[in-house]
Amino acid sequence: MRIISGTHKGRRLIAPKNLPVRPTTDNAKEALFNILNNEYYLDEVSVLDLFAGTGNISFEFASRGAKNIIAVDMHKNCCMYINKITTELDFPITTIKSDVFAFLKRHRTAYNLIFADPPYNFSDLQFAQIATTCLDNDLLLPEGTLVIEHSKHTNLSGVADFKESRRYGSSSFSFFKK
Repeated sequence: MRIISGTHKGRRLIAPKNLPVRPTTDNAKEALFNILNNEYYLDEVSVLDLFAGTGNISFEFASRGAKNIIAVDMHKNCCMYINKITTELDFPITTIKSDVFAFLKRHRTAYNLIFADPPYNFSDLQFAQIATTCLDNDLLLPEGTLVIEHSKHTNLSGVADFKESRRYGSSSFSFFKK
């Protein structure tokens, strides 16, 4: 995995092999950030990264200047890895070890961008629950965007506030706005 742009452009990061993750591919990540770059000044956004895994998305936001990034993952080793890289690269990332659904039930801060990359084997109902919980709990600022990464076989177009889906290889991103 590599950081595509920003202050650490081209930096390769090697996550430990024992992490239970499937990082977003560099091609899909580059496409996603091209979309977001056209809509936001990334150095002015607040970001919530759910199911953060290796921190791949959080690191990209940090490299591009985002100053307020919260990365949530339930796996201790994932959180430890994100903290290690955050310290090494002096990134403004706060890591929270928590089950994402439990976190979303109690969290009340709103963000410009929420990115969720849950396991691809989640049911459509679980994917929809992420969107519904974020939107119902007002976790998006006005004009904010929720992006959920999922397999090309998952269809979230029936979920409230769905705007569009984009496919990149075997991955898709579904975009939601209030």
